[in-house]
Amino acid sequence: MTRRLIIGAAALVALAGQALPARAADAAQLEANKKAVVAFYEKGLNQKDFDAAAAYFGAQYVQHNPTAPDGIAGFKAFIEMLRTKFPNSHSEIKRVFADGDYVILHVHAVREPGTRGAAIVDIFRLDNGKIVEHWDVRQDVPETAANANTMF
Repeated sequence: MTRRLIIGAAALVALAGQALPARAADAAQLEANKKAVVAFYEKGLNQKDFDAAAAYFGAQYVQHNPTAPDGIAGFKAFIEMLRTKFPNSHSEIKRVFADGDYVILHVHAVREPGTRGAAIVDIFRLDNGKIVEHWDVRQDVPETAANANTMF
């Protein structure tokens, strides 16, 4: 009985050892995806530098926000609108999550300094480390809340 347990444990250790490189590669890709999306967000939305942000796009960019134009040209128009109408806007990333090819940001976006801003959840899909798709949900930060918890 003891011998079987030892053989079983050795087999388990060997199998786990074989899976480690794959898990390490997956973890490295998740981190790379998170870094790419955060850099894209900083360059595009905070610095309003379309050219720098565009380096993070894949061959296509599908926009799922129904109020935003589709594609890379649509994102360029959005950055131009921010630069013109809201030059002092700033988005503070509060949380970053990654799952496979998806990166999710929880953001506090303030278009006009001194205003409460909005809570935004941005979802990006990447392909080979490049951003190819985007969804978002937005909720204004209210003046008063029904509880003492914050949105962030």
